[in-house]
Amino acid sequence: MTTSAGWYLRRLSRMRPQEVGGRVGDAVRRRQWRRSAPPAGPDVTGARFTAVLPAGTIAAVPPDAAKRLVAEADRLMEGHATYFGVDRDDMAAPDWWYDPKTGRRAPWGYAFDVPYRSEDTVGDIKQIWEPSRHQYLTVLAAAYAVTGDERYAERVAAHLRSWWEVNPPLRGVHWISGIELGIRLLSWVWVRRLLDGWPGAAALFEDNPVALHQIWHHQRWLAAFPSRGSSANNHVIAEAAGQFAAACAFDWFPSSEGWRADALRSLERHLKSNTFPSGLNRELATEYHGLVLELALAAVAEADAAGVRVPASIRLVLLRMTDALAAVVDNRLRPPRQGDADDGHGLVVDGAGTERWGSLLATGDAVFGRLAWWPAVTGTDVRTPLLAALITPYAKSGTARPASRPAHFADAGMTILRAPGEIWARCDGGPHGFLSIAAHAHADALSVEVRHDGVDVLADPGTFCYHGEPEWRQYFRSTLGHNTLRLGGVDQSVSGGPFLWTRHARTRVLTADTSGTSDASDGGTARWCAEHDGYRRAEGAVHRRRVELDATAQELRVTDEVHGQGRAAQLAFHLGPEITADLTGNRAVLTWTRDGEDRSAVLDLPGRLNWRAHRGESNPPLGWYSAGFGRKEPATTLIGTGFADGTQGFTTVLRFRGQGAGGR
Repeated sequence: MTTSAGWYLRRLSRMRPQEVGGRVGDAVRRRQWRRSAPPAGPDVTGARFTAVLPAGTIAAVPPDAAKRLVAEADRLMEGHATYFGVDRDDMAAPDWWYDPKTGRRAPWGYAFDVPYRSEDTVGDIKQIWEPSRHQYLTVLAAAYAVTGDERYAERVAAHLRSWWEVNPPLRGVHWISGIELGIRLLSWVWVRRLLDGWPGAAALFEDNPVALHQIWHHQRWLAAFPSRGSSANNHVIAEAAGQFAAACAFDWFPSSEGWRADALRSLERHLKSNTFPSGLNRELATEYHGLVLELALAAVAEADAAGVRVPASIRLVLLRMTDALAAVVDNRLRPPRQGDADDGHGLVVDGAGTERWGSLLATGDAVFGRLAWWPAVTGTDVRTPLLAALITPYAKSGTARPASRPAHFADAGMTILRAPGEIWARCDGGPHGFLSIAAHAHADALSVEVRHDGVDVLADPGTFCYHGEPEWRQYFRSTLGHNTLRLGGVDQSVSGGPFLWTRHARTRVLTADTSGTSDASDGGTARWCAEHDGYRRAEGAVHRRRVELDATAQELRVTDEVHGQGRAAQLAFHLGPEITADLTGNRAVLTWTRDGEDRSAVLDLPGRLNWRAHRGESNPPLGWYSAGFGRKEPATTLIGTGFADGTQGFTTVLRFRGQGAGGR
C-alpha cells in the first residue's frame, strides 16, 4: 500500500493550523536529526534500580495462572510464537526485521525514510513491529520470577542484547512509530523488575552502556515527536505511559525529571480527552478501551512505586473506565466488538488462556473495589497481583459510582439491552469516532450486536487487517460489513484512507428506555430508537431504527425506516461463526451448540426485500468473521436487497428458543 498525494491532501484537510505547525516542526527536526549522528547521550554512573516488587508479591500469584505462564514461556523457549494468526518457529533467535507473512525483510536506513506503509517494500509492518514490543520478553521474565529458572532470564538477556545491537537509534523500522517506542519502554521496565533476583540483571541494564544509550534515546525520541492533534488517540497514551514509566523506574539521566513531568501532564490531559465522562473510550473501539486502561494502570503503578504524586483526575478516569467495562460486558465477560481491534496490549505477563477482560476487572477490584452489580470474575491471572502490589488502593470516599448497572451511555451513544436467558444486545447510536479523522471508527451507525449466553448471533464481524490488503480493510469497516442498512450502495461515512474518514455520519438517540429489562428482571420490554444523517447529503435520506427487546417472549424486534427520498437498499445481518443458518425465503432458522447443548432461534426477515445468504466470498469480500487481528473465517451473512421508498419500514424479528412465527 503506497500513500498518494491525494491522501496527503485529505489528511491535511482534517488538521487544524496548530497541528499543521507542529507537524512542520517535526519534519524540520527529523531533517536535522538525519544530517548528524545520534548523540552519545549523558554519562551515567552509580545508577540503581529501586522500583522492585514488594516482598511476597510473587507468592501471591495463583498457581493455575503461574502454570499457564510457564507453559507459554516454555513454548517461547522452544522458538514458537503466534502473531496475528501467523505461527513463527524462529523466536529462539528472531530476525527483528523479518515478516514471516510475506517473507519480506524491511530495508535498512534512516528511520523516517523507511516506507513502512508499503507492503511491497517492507512487508506487513504489524508482523515486524509486534515482537519488538518485547512483550514476549516480559512473559519470559515473569516465568523467571515465578520459577527462579535462570534459563528464562538468560534468554531475555540474549534477545535484548541482540535487539539493541541491530537496532541502533534512528535506524530502521523500529524507530518510526511512537506507540512502539512507548510500549517497548514499558516492557523494559517490567523486564528489569521481574529479573531483579537474577544476578545478571544490573549488568544487563543499569551497568550496561548500550542499554543506557537505548533507554535514553527512546525517551529523547518520545519527547521530540509526540502524536499530535488528530492523531492524539491511543498512540499518545502509549507514548506518555512508556515515557513516564521509564522516567520513574530508570531515573538515571539529567532529563529524567523533566521527561517525567511532561509525560505525566500529557497522560493526564490525553487520558481525559480520550475518555467520555461515562468512562467509555472516545474512539468507540472496545479493544482500545482495554489498551488505554492497561497502559494507564501500568503508569500509575510506576508512579506509586517511585513515590511520584499522580493527579486525582487520572485515578478517577481509570475508575470510571473500569466501572464502564464492568457495565458493558456480557455474561461471559466479553465486551462489545465495536470499531477497530488489533490485539494490542499494554502489559503482558500471562500465558495463553488468561481472560483479558476478566483480568482487567480483577485488577479493578483490587485497586478500586468492585460494586455489587459487577459481574463475578472466576478466572485468575498473573498481572493483577503484580499491579496490585504496586498501586495504592483508590480512596473511595467522596467518589460517586453507579448504584446499579448502567445500560445507556448517552455520551458514547452505546445502549446495552439485556434479558433473562442471557440475551445481550448492543445498540450503536454514538459519534462516528474520535477526533477529526476518526482513525479507528467503522461505518456502523445504528448497528446492532446480539449474543445469547456469550455466543455471537448477530455479530460485529471485526477488523482483520490494517495495512497491505485494502479491499479487506474497506470491507470490515464498511456499512455493508455491519448489521445496519446501506442506501444507494455507499457507506454512511466517507473514507479518505485506511485510517481516515473525511465525512462523519451524525447520529442521535431518540429513545433509550432500558427499564423494561435487566439481568434480574422477569419480564418487560426495553426500547431504543436512533437515527443518523449519513445519507442526507448524498442520498437525501435519514435512516431511523427502532429496537425492542421483549424479555418475556425472548424476542428482539428491529424496525428500519428511511425518511426522505427513496433509494436502493441493502439490509445486512452478519451471523457469528458458530451459527448455522437455514434460509428459506425470508425466514432463517439459526442453530448452534453451547456447552454441549443445542440451541436455536428464528430470524424473520422483511418480506419486501430479496434475501440471500453469503459465506466466505472473496471477490468482493462478504461473509467473514475476524476473531482477532490477522485472522478471518467464513461466517454466514444475510443480505436483503430492495428499495426503501420512504413510506414503509422493514421489520426484522429474532426469536430465541424457537418460539413463535410470523413477524413480517
